[in-house]
Amino acid sequence: MGMDNHKNSIVQRSLRWKVRRSCQNKCRPNGSDPLPEGIIAKTSNLERRPLWGYPEQKKEPSKYLFAAAVGIKQKEAVNEMVQKFLSSDFVVMLFHYDGIVDKWRSFRWSNSVIHISALNQTKWWFAKRFLHPDIVAEYSYIFLWDEDLGVENFNPKRYISIVRDEGLEISQPALDIGKSEVHHQITARGRRSRVHRRTYKTGDTGIRCDYTSMAPPCTGWIEVMAPVFSHSAWRCVWYMIQNDLIHAWGLDIQLGYCAQGDRTQNIGVVDAEYIVHYGLPTLGEPEKKMNLTVSGENITSLGKQAPPQRNALNFRVEVRRQSYNEYKVFKRRWKKAVAEDTCWTDPYPES
Repeated sequence: MGMDNHKNSIVQRSLRWKVRRSCQNKCRPNGSDPLPEGIIAKTSNLERRPLWGYPEQKKEPSKYLFAAAVGIKQKEAVNEMVQKFLSSDFVVMLFHYDGIVDKWRSFRWSNSVIHISALNQTKWWFAKRFLHPDIVAEYSYIFLWDEDLGVENFNPKRYISIVRDEGLEISQPALDIGKSEVHHQITARGRRSRVHRRTYKTGDTGIRCDYTSMAPPCTGWIEVMAPVFSHSAWRCVWYMIQNDLIHAWGLDIQLGYCAQGDRTQNIGVVDAEYIVHYGLPTLGEPEKKMNLTVSGENITSLGKQAPPQRNALNFRVEVRRQSYNEYKVFKRRWKKAVAEDTCWTDPYPES
């Protein structure tokens, strides 16, 4: 009898050890250890729920997210974008950098979108705080756009179909060169192609691109005014966005590291679905334009230049200066991180 009890004790200890070992090998979200595994909700989404009852039954939940930083002065352009994306079954989130939300209620779609307001912040500041990868994990593609874009010739569903067929993890629609402010040649629309992944022309930056070019901005690159990310690419990009560098200058050059493979193949510009980039300076504008009068003339209403005021800040210049300073900081951080991480191998070493 004593021998049987001893054997049972050994078996029970062995079972407990196996269970403990299997539990230790489980990968659980940080901080969830006090909870039974079945109750853990690892992700979330942006679908709204009613206070009682059940939500309206959809054919299927939204798989795509459109987010943009917007100001009330660009409401007509934003209205066109929002209508296009809502009609294509996107979840729409608006980041209000001017703090104005109520004036959007005149649009019928206002109650159908998510409004987030914080004064004088950029879309990257909003994205870092409200588009965590676990929150948007259920969305196959994330559109993170500026407000000064024309979408008359853009169809969101056709765009998704193209990037999926082409295997593009990071992309943007091409720019209509006749109506757009084009900063980099690679973003200009090609009329004879559905998608292009490189350019062979010298752009405004003076960088020469040819068949041997293997680095941004000649290939493996998009601009950041209208980026589109797969959910896998966005998870990587979110980690690369610096919490304190809100203008994100320099981020575009390194997006290729998040392309889930060869950046020259997985990053591209879609020509078949194109947009207009108006290039409007919005961040840093004075909150109210003063009606200045000189010699009896209202020079603001006449469209004339106001005389410089002593010690007055030029807000646009200050924003530009801050953007460039952040670019230099980001480059230093990248260089330092590369030097310190002995386990990391650069897939795109500089030639």
